[in-house]
Amino acid sequence: MSTPNRVYLARLAGVAVFDPNGDQVGRVRDAVARMRATQRPPEVVGLVAEMPMRRRIFLSINRITSIDPDAVVLGSGTLNLRRFEKRPNELLVLQELLDRRVQLDSGRAGSVVDVAMECSRGGEWSLSRVAVREHTGRLTRRGNLHQVDWDRVRGLGAVGDNRGTANLLAVLEDMRPADLANALQDLPDARRNEVAAALDDERLADVLSELPEHDQVEILAALDRQRAADVLEEMEPDDAADLLNELPPPEQDVLLDLMEPDEADPVRQLLRYASGTAGSVMTSEPVILPPDATVAEALARIREAQLSPAVAAQVFVARAPLTTPTGRYLGMVHFQRLLREPPADLLGGIVVNDIDPLRTSTPLPEITRRMATYDMVGMPVVDRNNRLVGAVTVDDVLDHSLPRDWRDRDAASTSSATDDGTLDGDDE
Repeated sequence: MSTPNRVYLARLAGVAVFDPNGDQVGRVRDAVARMRATQRPPEVVGLVAEMPMRRRIFLSINRITSIDPDAVVLGSGTLNLRRFEKRPNELLVLQELLDRRVQLDSGRAGSVVDVAMECSRGGEWSLSRVAVREHTGRLTRRGNLHQVDWDRVRGLGAVGDNRGTANLLAVLEDMRPADLANALQDLPDARRNEVAAALDDERLADVLSELPEHDQVEILAALDRQRAADVLEEMEPDDAADLLNELPPPEQDVLLDLMEPDEADPVRQLLRYASGTAGSVMTSEPVILPPDATVAEALARIREAQLSPAVAAQVFVARAPLTTPTGRYLGMVHFQRLLREPPADLLGGIVVNDIDPLRTSTPLPEITRRMATYDMVGMPVVDRNNRLVGAVTVDDVLDHSLPRDWRDRDAASTSSATDDGTLDGDDE
């Protein structure tokens, strides 16, 4: 194996995994160590890699030909695509050891910030060194960092509840919300709720939107009600409405009352629409501008970082007021058209209105058919008075067209694997 003799595992989190042909297989999410009956440090038997469709698989340490800070490379052979399941005598190093409160043989207490694996002359990898941040008892000063041998640290045995969240959050920090949501599903419920609660409101809102409904509800229930209301305020109104729909009506009312009125009002409106209709799946905050706005103003608006690509793909044009429900709906302008027009031109001169808008009662199958027919990324939704009340975007359609449990890792599609769960590579 062409790799350093010692590798610190927290630094591997998120590193890309490549097959012998240079094609990316996935990204490293953890390392698997096997506990031993003796006092010897646990043996590292492989890595856990996350593939597309959020599938986590096991990569035997014997299949890995090189490890460096930028890539893990596999040797030739057959890649087993069966979903990884931890065995009773195995340890997920990052998930279970980071932030563990331990004691050094000097008597000093601290928390684990990283763990190194090391290769012996015989080619066996084992956990060899532990990086421990000493507890100082002072809020204003970080303790010294000690890098010590595995056998000089007490408290690394059975998994307990003596763990914080700071170092695990540092490992998860750069993940996309969907990947972080996937990582949370691997944690025990109590640990998952603890890590979720440690996220800031905006980050937690993004992650909740990517979780299965039952996990959303459990995490929200573990927060105090005011914090839960704050997180709901950070969510897109349609996502917040979907989550609140999973709660009993009395709990919905309590959380809505705790939200700021201007944040709660659009969510209340969405909750009134029948399930499976345009009103229930739309976003009530599309990009809306008046007809006398310029192309330059429209381009500046869709550049705003908080807008999702689907929402930013088009500008809807309406008479004042410009918050939903607006004045009379006039039409829409796709961002590609904006790029082709002079910056000083007015939207009223380039608006397109040759496609009938959706009604709040339009059923989901009809929405899907019309968006596919006209190759639309988003479509306006109007009320009986032709006022714009929202827009259905392609991500809304996908979310509500896929099976209800599509976000649940245990129910994820396995179509990329063959019947026996393997993917053939080059023969060894």
